[in-house]
Amino acid sequence: MATVLGDPCATPELSVRQRVPPLLTDVYQFTMAYAYWRAGRHNQHAAFELFFRDNPFGGGFSLFAGLGDCLRFLRDFRFTDEDVEYLRTVLPSDTHPDFFLYLKGLDSSAVSVRAVAEGTVVFARVPLLEVSGPLAVVQLLETSLLCLVNYASLVCTNAARFRLAAGPRRRLMEMGLRRAQGPDGGLTASRYTYIGGFDLTSNALAGRLFGIPVAGTIAHSYVTSFSSLEEVWPQSLAPAKGGDPVEFVPLVKDWLGRVCELLGAQPQQVHEGELAAFLSYSIAYPSNFLPVIDSYSVSSSGLPCFCAVALALCDLQYQPLGVRLDSGDLCGQSLEVCNVFKQCNKHFSVPAFESLVIVGSNSVSEKSLSELNKKDNEIDVVGVGTHLVTCTSQPSLGCVYKLVEVGGRPRMKLTEDPEKSTLPGRKSIYRLLDPDGHPQMDLLCLSDEPAPKAGEPLNCHPLGQILSAVQSITPARVINLGLDVFRHGEIMLPLSTTSEIRVHAQRSIQSLHVHHKKLEQPESYNVAMSEKINSLVRDMRRGNS
Repeated sequence: MATVLGDPCATPELSVRQRVPPLLTDVYQFTMAYAYWRAGRHNQHAAFELFFRDNPFGGGFSLFAGLGDCLRFLRDFRFTDEDVEYLRTVLPSDTHPDFFLYLKGLDSSAVSVRAVAEGTVVFARVPLLEVSGPLAVVQLLETSLLCLVNYASLVCTNAARFRLAAGPRRRLMEMGLRRAQGPDGGLTASRYTYIGGFDLTSNALAGRLFGIPVAGTIAHSYVTSFSSLEEVWPQSLAPAKGGDPVEFVPLVKDWLGRVCELLGAQPQQVHEGELAAFLSYSIAYPSNFLPVIDSYSVSSSGLPCFCAVALALCDLQYQPLGVRLDSGDLCGQSLEVCNVFKQCNKHFSVPAFESLVIVGSNSVSEKSLSELNKKDNEIDVVGVGTHLVTCTSQPSLGCVYKLVEVGGRPRMKLTEDPEKSTLPGRKSIYRLLDPDGHPQMDLLCLSDEPAPKAGEPLNCHPLGQILSAVQSITPARVINLGLDVFRHGEIMLPLSTTSEIRVHAQRSIQSLHVHHKKLEQPESYNVAMSEKINSLVRDMRRGNS
């Protein structure tokens, strides 16, 4: 692929964005906070859980992302004088003036957060965050935390599915910045698609901020900007190992005649502007030559032009990189390109042509990527943009933030829609593994319950089934997924770099059983509650708690 700019391990990771301000929320969070304050309930200790109700894209899993951004937001949470003055102008006129003094003194020093590690495979209805602290404060955090988790987790999961669809051999390049929902959406997409399994990005800022390998050469506009060989300047190129510059244009023209003769192509069908563009770029970056070859005709112009320039570069001891295909039948064209590379290698004895890569990009979707694997092709790298960063098959993960405890007493949302009911009480989350090390169930227990033990049978109640349903399971290993990540206004654990989260995410996906990783009709993963939670739910539905 194209030259990587920068060492991803060379510098500490920079912040994704400037401080997320506390005004990045819904106005109704302030009206509720005021009502809590007016009633004297604002300092009651409360706990909320953040989770999603259904695995995205009809899949069997999701990846949790955005935790680091949440922790930075919490650490910096406080209102400026300007924030408070603005709120005076938008909240109802009968808001008591002392409430604004209260807001000026707010911070996150009384907030605690337990969370699943970022990059972990997670499932529907499992709490990703438990946020506890003064009722008014943790209420004010709701929208901002949801905003930071929802898209990050969705696009990260989308990338993981593209990675599974592509298989382990093919490299994936994210190139969706121009299609993303705004600058922040584009930057977020570049970061979290890398965590989800992509190898490269075209986004230069993401490369700088997060150490993601970046790549890129030329686009169609560069090719079509040329019309004549007279526009090539300079027209000479020094050999890679030193020496006097060589007149490069005549050398390429000579190679073009030999290539056309080998391929039975017609030199007059070669687009002179395309040849000029390839020449000009190769002189500028002789070690980074990977042009897009479908601006006109791949067979009659783009491919012969590439081979002529590449062979001339080889004469001067440079290593061309390959080609990009961006339209038409990518599979068929890749086979044709590969065959021509082999012919050139055999006929002209140029081993450098054995390592040329073929990049394919043309509105690639998860479905088209899966179909790619069913066809003969020689595509080494796939560039993905629109369908990746916009998550076209599902635009939102739908995370929610629900109250589970106030003043030490459990709270539960009782609704006519069973899918929207919540589980009361603060919880611990345990991942139960089978003897082969695969996750087989996530078990939700009340926080004061003893942890399940490996090798000991236990009874639980799978979510989504009638309350009387009981399942017995004996885990081979038990993992406590909940980590203390924030307390007293401080982040409790070192923040992981993007590369570290990526490694954890890929390991987490690999640990899944194959039937949970299927892209279509995966088996449902078991999420269950303990008998104690089941009893509490029964009591609260009967009005006994």
